[in-house]
Amino acid sequence: MGSKQTVMRKLSLVVVIALLPVFGFSQSIFDKYEKMDNVGTVVVNKGMIDLVSKIGSLTDDQEAREFAEVAKGINGIKVFITEDKDIASNMSSTVKKYLKSSSMEELMRVKDKDVNVKFYIKNGKDKDHVRELLMFVSGMKDVDIDGRKFETILVSMTGDIDLNQIGAITNKMNLPKELKNADSSGNH
Repeated sequence: MGSKQTVMRKLSLVVVIALLPVFGFSQSIFDKYEKMDNVGTVVVNKGMIDLVSKIGSLTDDQEAREFAEVAKGINGIKVFITEDKDIASNMSSTVKKYLKSSSMEELMRVKDKDVNVKFYIKNGKDKDHVRELLMFVSGMKDVDIDGRKFETILVSMTGDIDLNQIGAITNKMNLPKELKNADSSGNH
Protein backbone atom coordinates (compact mmCIF):
# COMPACT_ATOMS: atom_id res chain seq x y z
CA MET A 1 0.00 0.00 0.00
CA GLY A 2 2.93 2.32 0.63
CA SER A 3 3.75 2.47 -3.07
CA LYS A 4 0.21 3.61 -3.90
CA GLN A 5 0.54 6.42 -1.38
CA THR A 6 3.78 7.34 -3.09
CA VAL A 7 1.88 7.41 -6.40
CA MET A 8 -0.64 9.88 -4.95
CA ARG A 9 2.07 12.05 -3.46
CA LYS A 10 4.09 12.12 -6.69
CA LEU A 11 1.03 13.01 -8.74
CA SER A 12 0.03 15.83 -6.42
CA LEU A 13 3.54 17.19 -6.13
CA VAL A 14 4.21 17.01 -9.87
CA VAL A 15 1.11 19.05 -10.66
CA VAL A 16 1.62 21.65 -7.95
CA ILE A 17 5.39 22.02 -8.26
CA ALA A 18 5.36 22.05 -12.06
CA LEU A 19 2.82 24.86 -12.17
CA LEU A 20 3.83 27.04 -9.21
CA PRO A 21 6.88 28.65 -10.89
CA VAL A 22 4.99 29.66 -14.05
CA PHE A 23 2.56 32.08 -12.85
CA GLY A 24 -7.62 34.51 -19.10
CA PHE A 25 -9.42 32.09 -19.98
CA SER A 26 -13.17 32.32 -20.26
CA GLN A 27 -15.39 32.31 -17.21
CA SER A 28 -15.93 28.87 -15.81
CA ILE A 29 -17.87 27.24 -13.02
CA PHE A 30 -14.60 27.00 -11.06
CA ASP A 31 -13.74 30.72 -11.11
CA LYS A 32 -15.47 31.28 -7.75
CA TYR A 33 -12.53 29.54 -6.06
CA GLU A 34 -10.11 32.26 -7.13
CA LYS A 35 -11.70 34.66 -4.63
CA MET A 36 -11.74 32.30 -1.65
CA ASP A 37 -9.17 32.85 1.12
CA ASN A 38 -8.64 29.15 1.87
CA VAL A 39 -7.92 28.23 -1.74
CA GLY A 40 -4.49 28.43 -3.34
CA THR A 41 -4.82 29.37 -6.99
CA VAL A 42 -2.48 29.24 -9.97
CA VAL A 43 -3.77 30.63 -13.26
CA VAL A 44 -1.53 30.39 -16.31
CA ASN A 45 -2.96 32.29 -19.27
CA LYS A 46 -2.25 31.95 -22.99
CA GLY A 47 0.32 34.78 -23.03
CA MET A 48 2.49 33.07 -20.42
CA ILE A 49 2.08 29.68 -22.08
CA ASP A 50 3.16 31.16 -25.43
CA LEU A 51 6.20 32.76 -23.77
CA VAL A 52 7.23 29.47 -22.14
CA SER A 53 6.69 27.71 -25.48
CA LYS A 54 8.92 30.19 -27.33
CA ILE A 55 11.68 29.93 -24.74
CA GLY A 56 11.47 26.13 -24.75
CA SER A 57 11.67 25.94 -28.54
CA LEU A 58 14.96 27.90 -28.52
CA THR A 59 16.82 25.47 -26.29
CA ASP A 60 18.78 22.35 -27.24
CA ASP A 61 17.18 20.42 -24.38
CA GLN A 62 14.91 17.77 -25.94
CA GLU A 63 12.48 17.64 -22.99
CA ALA A 64 12.09 21.43 -23.01
CA ARG A 65 11.40 21.34 -26.76
CA GLU A 66 8.79 18.61 -26.28
CA PHE A 67 7.15 20.62 -23.51
CA ALA A 68 7.14 23.66 -25.79
CA GLU A 69 5.39 21.60 -28.48
CA VAL A 70 2.66 20.53 -26.04
CA ALA A 71 2.33 24.08 -24.70
CA LYS A 72 1.50 25.44 -28.17
CA GLY A 73 -1.90 23.79 -27.99
CA ILE A 74 -2.79 24.90 -24.46
CA ASN A 75 -5.01 27.97 -24.01
CA GLY A 76 -5.04 28.08 -20.23
CA ILE A 77 -4.38 26.19 -17.01
CA LYS A 78 -6.13 26.69 -13.68
CA VAL A 79 -5.10 24.96 -10.48
CA PHE A 80 -7.05 25.20 -7.21
CA ILE A 81 -5.75 23.63 -3.99
CA THR A 82 -7.32 23.68 -0.55
CA GLU A 83 -6.84 22.26 2.90
CA ASP A 84 -10.33 23.34 4.00
CA LYS A 85 -12.72 20.36 4.25
CA ASP A 86 -15.85 22.46 3.56
CA ILE A 87 -14.35 23.99 0.43
CA ALA A 88 -13.09 20.55 -0.64
CA SER A 89 -16.64 19.23 -0.31
CA ASN A 90 -17.92 22.19 -2.33
CA MET A 91 -15.29 21.53 -5.02
CA SER A 92 -16.41 17.92 -5.22
CA SER A 93 -20.05 18.98 -5.69
CA THR A 94 -19.05 21.58 -8.29
CA VAL A 95 -17.00 19.03 -10.24
CA LYS A 96 -19.96 16.59 -10.22
CA LYS A 97 -22.29 19.35 -11.42
CA TYR A 98 -19.83 20.35 -14.15
CA LEU A 99 -19.42 16.76 -15.35
CA LYS A 100 -23.21 16.35 -15.64
CA SER A 101 -23.56 19.52 -17.72
CA SER A 102 -20.50 19.01 -19.94
CA SER A 103 -19.61 16.36 -22.47
CA MET A 104 -16.59 15.15 -20.51
CA GLU A 105 -15.79 11.48 -20.11
CA GLU A 106 -13.61 9.71 -17.59
CA LEU A 107 -10.14 8.90 -18.88
CA MET A 108 -8.81 7.11 -15.81
CA ARG A 109 -9.00 6.94 -12.02
CA VAL A 110 -6.65 5.83 -9.27
CA LYS A 111 -7.74 5.12 -5.67
CA ASP A 112 -5.69 4.40 -2.57
CA LYS A 113 -7.48 4.37 0.78
CA ASP A 114 -9.32 7.70 0.91
CA VAL A 115 -7.33 9.35 -1.89
CA ASN A 116 -9.02 9.53 -5.27
CA VAL A 117 -7.42 10.79 -8.48
CA LYS A 118 -9.73 11.18 -11.47
CA PHE A 119 -8.97 12.39 -14.98
CA TYR A 120 -11.69 13.56 -17.36
CA ILE A 121 -11.45 14.70 -20.96
CA LYS A 122 -13.59 16.58 -23.45
CA ASN A 123 -13.06 15.18 -26.94
CA GLY A 124 -11.30 17.31 -29.52
CA LYS A 125 -10.91 17.25 -33.29
CA ASP A 126 -9.88 13.58 -33.37
CA LYS A 127 -9.14 10.63 -31.07
CA ASP A 128 -5.67 11.98 -30.20
CA HIS A 129 -6.78 15.47 -29.17
CA VAL A 130 -8.90 16.83 -26.33
CA ARG A 131 -10.36 20.29 -25.75
CA GLU A 132 -10.18 20.00 -21.99
CA LEU A 133 -8.34 17.86 -19.46
CA LEU A 134 -9.69 17.94 -15.91
CA MET A 135 -7.93 16.34 -12.94
CA PHE A 136 -9.56 16.11 -9.52
CA VAL A 137 -7.63 14.78 -6.51
CA SER A 138 -9.52 14.40 -3.24
CA GLY A 139 -9.09 12.84 0.18
CA MET A 140 -5.40 13.69 0.64
CA LYS A 141 -4.90 13.65 4.40
CA ASP A 142 -1.19 12.89 4.56
CA VAL A 143 0.21 15.05 1.74
CA ASP A 144 2.28 17.84 3.26
CA ILE A 145 3.53 20.66 1.02
CA ASP A 146 5.48 23.42 2.77
CA GLY A 147 3.84 22.59 6.10
CA ARG A 148 0.29 22.58 4.72
CA LYS A 149 -1.81 19.43 4.46
CA PHE A 150 -3.87 19.78 1.32
CA GLU A 151 -7.20 18.03 1.04
CA THR A 152 -8.07 18.59 -2.62
CA ILE A 153 -6.47 19.63 -5.92
CA LEU A 154 -8.48 20.63 -8.98
CA VAL A 155 -6.70 21.19 -12.32
CA SER A 156 -8.38 22.37 -15.52
CA MET A 157 -6.41 22.60 -18.76
CA THR A 158 -8.06 23.82 -21.98
CA GLY A 159 -7.00 24.14 -25.61
CA ASP A 160 -6.15 21.72 -28.40
CA ILE A 161 -4.24 19.20 -26.31
CA ASP A 162 -2.44 16.31 -28.01
CA LEU A 163 -2.61 13.28 -25.71
CA ASN A 164 0.29 11.61 -27.53
CA GLN A 165 2.58 14.52 -26.69
CA ILE A 166 1.47 14.58 -23.07
CA GLY A 167 2.12 10.83 -22.94
CA ALA A 168 5.61 11.33 -24.39
CA ILE A 169 6.46 13.87 -21.70
CA THR A 170 5.10 11.80 -18.81
CA ASN A 171 7.06 8.79 -20.05
CA LYS A 172 10.29 10.76 -19.53
CA MET A 173 9.30 11.70 -15.97
CA ASN A 174 9.70 9.44 -12.96
CA LEU A 175 5.97 8.79 -12.65
CA PRO A 176 4.07 5.59 -11.89
CA LYS A 177 3.14 3.52 -14.93
CA GLU A 178 -0.59 4.23 -14.45
CA LEU A 179 0.06 7.91 -15.09
CA LYS A 180 2.40 7.30 -17.98
CA ASN A 181 -0.48 5.57 -19.78
CA ALA A 182 -2.69 8.67 -19.65
CA ASP A 183 -2.46 9.16 -23.40
CA SER A 184 -4.45 8.10 -26.44
CA SER A 185 -3.97 4.42 -25.61
CA GLY A 186 -6.32 4.87 -22.63
CA ASN A 187 -10.10 4.58 -22.54
CA HIS A 188 -10.46 7.51 -24.89
